[in-house]
Amino acid sequence: MFGSLRIGRPFGIDLSLHGTFWLLPAFVFLTAYMAGGLPAAVMNTGVILAVFGCVALHELGHALAARLYGIRTRDIVLYPIGGVARLERMPERPIQEIVVALAGPAVNVVIALGLAAVLLADGLALDIWPSYQNPVSTFLSRLMMANVGLVLFNLIPAFPMDGGRVLRAVVSWFTDRVTATRVAVTIGTGFAILFGIYGLVSGQFMLMILAFVLYTMGRQEYESVRYMDAHRRRQRVWDESDIPTARPYDRPDRPQEVWVYDARTGVWHPAPTRRNLFSPI
Repeated sequence: MFGSLRIGRPFGIDLSLHGTFWLLPAFVFLTAYMAGGLPAAVMNTGVILAVFGCVALHELGHALAARLYGIRTRDIVLYPIGGVARLERMPERPIQEIVVALAGPAVNVVIALGLAAVLLADGLALDIWPSYQNPVSTFLSRLMMANVGLVLFNLIPAFPMDGGRVLRAVVSWFTDRVTATRVAVTIGTGFAILFGIYGLVSGQFMLMILAFVLYTMGRQEYESVRYMDAHRRRQRVWDESDIPTARPYDRPDRPQEVWVYDARTGVWHPAPTRRNLFSPI
């Protein structure tokens, strides 16, 4: 129903806006206009668009960190509730998953520090409230605080958010990946329930959507990890149809002797002949 509009291809990765993305700027503009007039609407809309520019850089940080480990990124899509970098796969080594997960928040830390340095260098005050007496100071201050908020929010251990992936990686150091994912998903489900309840009580519809997305994506990834683990286990077990039932015994003095594979024990035995027909195998 809603398509995506590609707006760029940084580092060879498609960057797109989902069709629902524009609902958020439109909502911000209308609510700010009704509350504070055109200056407030322009300021708030400009800030929200700049924040999503930082979100795109956040997701690009994940993608470039994954590229260090040979993992390609299909694309980056921005939604009203955030951005998603669709990696071909997630790194399974704990340290690699931690690096990829923290690369996004690290980008926001750099942006926040850079904006703080600009404000201090220009002698501007941290004006996070809409005074509009100095719109540049207000804009930069709000954008800086938004990046700080992105860091803190993404580090919440709610799988599959960045903090939840770090949690999964840490737990997987002490147990298998399926168990670690189940632990992370369980904790993430708890946070999703809290987000949903708070969003319902406070009337924040976007927070309720986020709670639903966290719960759904967490369960989907857990099932995917379980499937991959079961598939690998099956690969370790030899399929009897791929194992020859018999093979010649490679000895010049016994050219006619044939050995048979016993799938129960995984051992080759001489095939029964008239001479050893009643010999135990």
